Amino acid sequence: MDHRLTLLLVCLTIAAAGAGRYSVDRLIELWARRGQGDRVGEDLPHVVVVGGGFGGVAAARGLRHARCRVTLIDRRNHHLFQPLLYQVATAALSPAEVATPIRSLFRQQRNVHVCFGEVTGIDTVAREVALGSTRIGFDHLVLATGARHSYFGQDSWAVCAPGLKSIEDATAIRSRLLRAFEEAENAVDEAERAAWLTFVVVGGGPTGVELAGAIAELARHGLDREYRTIDPTTAQVILIQSGPRVLPTFAPALSAAAERSLRGLGVDIHLDTKVQGIDDAGVTIGERRLTARTVLWAAGVAASPATRWLDRPGDAAGRVIVGPDLSIEGLSGIYAVGDTAACRAWNGGPVPGLAPAAKQAGSHVARVIRAALLGRRPPPAFRYRHYGSLATIGRQAAVVELGWFRLSGAVAWWLWGAAHVAFLVGGRNRATVILDWFWAYLTYRRSTRLITGDIPTRSTP
Repeated sequence: MDHRLTLLLVCLTIAAAGAGRYSVDRLIELWARRGQGDRVGEDLPHVVVVGGGFGGVAAARGLRHARCRVTLIDRRNHHLFQPLLYQVATAALSPAEVATPIRSLFRQQRNVHVCFGEVTGIDTVAREVALGSTRIGFDHLVLATGARHSYFGQDSWAVCAPGLKSIEDATAIRSRLLRAFEEAENAVDEAERAAWLTFVVVGGGPTGVELAGAIAELARHGLDREYRTIDPTTAQVILIQSGPRVLPTFAPALSAAAERSLRGLGVDIHLDTKVQGIDDAGVTIGERRLTARTVLWAAGVAASPATRWLDRPGDAAGRVIVGPDLSIEGLSGIYAVGDTAACRAWNGGPVPGLAPAAKQAGSHVARVIRAALLGRRPPPAFRYRHYGSLATIGRQAAVVELGWFRLSGAVAWWLWGAAHVAFLVGGRNRATVILDWFWAYLTYRRSTRLITGDIPTRSTP
């Protein structure tokens, strides 16, 4: 018997038996559409997705079975797993382990065309996206452009205190950290050596806490017996937080646990402290001067230029204000998700700038677009489901908050690791990350301690 006929009979048998969502109508529809994935007509409605992050990828994937063409535009060719980016910056993982080529994600989704380019503007009247001199028309537009660093009006600090948002940022920070130990090894003056061995992290949220903890672990355990002039364990790691506690979005008890773990690693924490100035030689906080040759920024983010492209108002962080369906008022068929959008969560506060929130928003917009394409009633308003928050401080030290369930310590650390491996894209990435972590757990050694890029000449403060 022809295998296709066999498959059809099996499907109809399952349907006749009442196999849940696989009704007879649904199975016949899927059978009729077999093979259509290879035929994407130019006359189909065109959905343009700007951004290949969590929200953009979720939106494009949600249109897998929709009768439309999808163009996904990104100025980088890879999808980045940002929650583990700090481990690239601290030489624990390589860039390839936290990034996946966007094209490979949609290898089997024939209605998606990946466009490598940078959006320079949007014409909402002509319904076109501009990539320099190139114009791409759209019927529906999803903006998932993510966030950039915010220095609260002090953009000159960016040169002296880089942030962490991209692979380029991570590898540059990695080179800064490793170079600091090399410069300290070569320094003759004690003050200069101390400056190179002082690391300041500005911002006490998850990124800042994880960075500070990872730098402290690198200095205290990862460089053992490798230097002859300096003792890396004497390095000073300073964490500056403007508020009264670190990890302010977590429960106070978990913030306190994180603070204890950081102090246990030797991190010097400054709470309720505002940064007054940053330059090549250090940081000014109030009347005090911290001399440090390495300063890292983890204190704030701002949305991409979507409000300028659309000529629409944004919130204080520059995010586009969206409605309950994540559409932008007055702009039919244009949506914003993730860090690009300002929308409210179940508790009345803003939806957090987390990967799960972006994925949920992207999937919701895909459902809205599918309903519009079919002429059906739109789905209910977007409702963000918060499944929990996790942050790690160091080896066997993490905090986990899953609703009412709160945990800290070694068990939380294992949960944190399992969750992050589970959400990584690609089996190869999961396997290599597990192997790297296992090796680091046994030996304390970092696998990618490479200084790359332009290496500045030595200078003194």
